[in-house]
Parts: sequence; C-alpha cells; structure tokens
Amino acid sequence: MTSPQQPQPQPQPGAPGTGAQPMPPSAPEPATPPPSAPVPAPTAGPMPPVSPPAPDAEPGTMLLQAQAQPQPQPAPVKEAGTMMLQAQPPAGGHPEPRPLAAHGPGAQGKEGGTMMLTVPAPPQAQPQLPQQPPQAPAPQPPQQQPVGANWQAGNVGYVSPIPVRPTHLGHALAAEWTKIRSVRSTIWTLGVMVVLIVGIGLLTATAMSGHTVSPRIGFGFFSVMLGTLCIIPLGVLVISSEYGTGLIRTTMTVCPSRARVLAAKSIVFFLLAFVITTLATTVVSLAMAGMVGGREPTISEWLRCTVGAGLYVSMLGLLAMAVGSLLRHSAGAISAMFGVVLLPMLLAVFMLGASSLQWLAKGLITYSVPNSLATLYGIPFLGTDGGPEGWTPLWILTGVAAVALAAAFAVQERRDV
Repeated sequence: MTSPQQPQPQPQPGAPGTGAQPMPPSAPEPATPPPSAPVPAPTAGPMPPVSPPAPDAEPGTMLLQAQAQPQPQPAPVKEAGTMMLQAQPPAGGHPEPRPLAAHGPGAQGKEGGTMMLTVPAPPQAQPQLPQQPPQAPAPQPPQQQPVGANWQAGNVGYVSPIPVRPTHLGHALAAEWTKIRSVRSTIWTLGVMVVLIVGIGLLTATAMSGHTVSPRIGFGFFSVMLGTLCIIPLGVLVISSEYGTGLIRTTMTVCPSRARVLAAKSIVFFLLAFVITTLATTVVSLAMAGMVGGREPTISEWLRCTVGAGLYVSMLGLLAMAVGSLLRHSAGAISAMFGVVLLPMLLAVFMLGASSLQWLAKGLITYSVPNSLATLYGIPFLGTDGGPEGWTPLWILTGVAAVALAAAFAVQERRDV
C-alpha cells in the first residue's frame, strides 16, 4: 500500500559525500483487502516483526505483510524497537502479578527497547474431595442446674476473692459489741453509774464508820439504788436509738435474722452491765467491810451484795431494753421504765393513810424494785418482813424480764422495721 505522502528526496547513489549503498528495488505490492473489510483481532503471542522494505520498493513506502502462525521453535532474533506480549507462568505455581516494565539494554535475554507485559496464569483448581454426609451430633445428657446458685457459690458464676463463711451468732455479737462501745451514750451512762455506785458507797462507809450494822456491808444498797437510774436509759438506748436514726434498716439488711439481732443485743448489753456493776459493788462491799463495824457477813451475803446486785441491775437493764424494743421510742420507753421502778413506792406512800388500802400499799412496797434490792442486802423495808427473802427478788425480776423479752422477740418477727 502506497503512502499518500509525497516521496522524500533520497540521496542519489554514488553522490559525493555519502556512503550509502544503492537501495534495491521494492517487491510488487500484494493485494490488500478493501478498507471496509474487518481487521482480524490480534492473537496472543509475539507480534510478527515488521519486515524491512524490499529492495525494489519505492522510497517512503511501508508494507504490511501477513505471516503464518510460527511453529514452536527457538525464539527468532528480535530487532530493536519490537514490542512483545508474552504470558509467563509464575514461579512456584502461585499467581504473582508483575507490573509492566520496560527492559533497557541491560536486561538479561532481552534486546534493548523490548517491552514485556506479563499476564498471570489462572490458579489451578484444587481437586475436590468427595463430601461426606453430615453426621448428627451425639446426644448429650442433660446437665442438672445448680439449685440456689448465687454469687457466693464457689463453683458457679462470680467467685469472690473474699473467703465466704456461713454467718452465725458470733458475727452478730461482734457487730453489737462494736456498736455499743463506739457510741458516747454507753461511756456516759456507765461512767456516771460507776461514779454513783462507788462514790456514794464510799461516802456512806465514811459516814457509818464507828457504828455497828448487821450485816456491815448492807448499807451499800443506797449506792446501787442510785446506779439503777443510769442503767435503765442505757438499756433503752441500745435498741431504740437505732429506730430513731434509721440504722435498724441497715442492721436488718446485713443480718436478716431479727431474732439473732435481738439476742446479740441482749447478750452484749447484759454481760457489759453485769461486769461493770459487779466490779463497782465489790469495791463498795470491801470498803463497807473495812470501815463499818458489825457482824461479819456470810458467803451467801457476800455473793448477794456483789454478784446478786450485779445480776439484779443487769436484769433490770435487760427489761428496759425489751420495753424499748416494744415501744421503739427512747423517751417513751425511758419514762415507762422509771414509772415501773419508782411509781409503786410513790403510790404506796399515799395509800398508807387509808386503812382500807394498807394491804395494797404493803404489797406495792414488798415487790417494788427498791425493796427487792434492799432484800438482797439483808435490810428490807419496815413492814415487809413476810415478803420475799434471799435470792427470791432476783428470780422474780428474771421472770418478768423473760416475759418482756419473749414479747419483744414475737413482735420483732411480725412487725416491719
């Protein structure tokens, strides 16, 4: 096919100053298809090289020559400026795409100016193993759920780093002891009680020195009688103060067993009051025995004036605590207890003037708290010689306190806080 361009002037052969050889004549032009004929799509493989113009071709003429599909043979020698598209399998059998690179003159096995386009081979399909039919899961025996599992259980759910121990009465006793020794009301009431018992007892012993009394430790009754006025408010405040401040809700939340809480309060308060009162009465009895003259007291009289007096005062405070648990009001419970202790004696004084009420006045005096304490010390009031003697007043007060405590336990379990 002849280019429409005008032929360029070529140097004439044999012209001076040129070393070019004469160009051979180009070959006759092959028949070319009309322009409208479709051009076949290029196939993969190396493109056929462009043949140099025939010797007899006219200057400026470009020929396109179709060549047959080359047979597998050694790669022909490539001329400079040839572009090759070659599919190369990746090394190792795995696809590894490579970018289009232009190889310069230093590339190995390639001539200068050759451009290679690498096409990754498709990955080989892995042979599929015959699928096995799905097997049904083996039936598992039903697991028994733990009954009553909670966070404290050692083998279920959350495991606490704190050792879990079952609660008992000892824990409640420790809590109540912490309460009763950490409040100021305990220090004040017990302190005033000790001062009254020991102070008044020593003053009485000093005043009675040189006199004869039978038994000579009997006048310690006056100091213990005043000491009971301090133990009653303390017994009420042990439980009623928690109702007043709302701390009883926290106490019942920590220890849901209300009977355990009330029992712990009773034990701690009773032991504390008994120890303090017994020590104070013992000091007074020793002072009376050394300063007052009279008959030497027996062992039973010593026990009644020390241990018996301590038990009586402590039981009176326990009765006050039971009344405080029933009423749940500090002022009301303290007023009720003072009425129980002092009112019978006051009523009896007004009834002595009426002859028809003397039997009632005598009964009130005989079973009153002051006369019961005097009976423990061996000096009952006048006109009550036929009443309880010895340890009997202590057993009577113990029975009354037991009834009041039983009522407090029953009401505590039934009534809301």
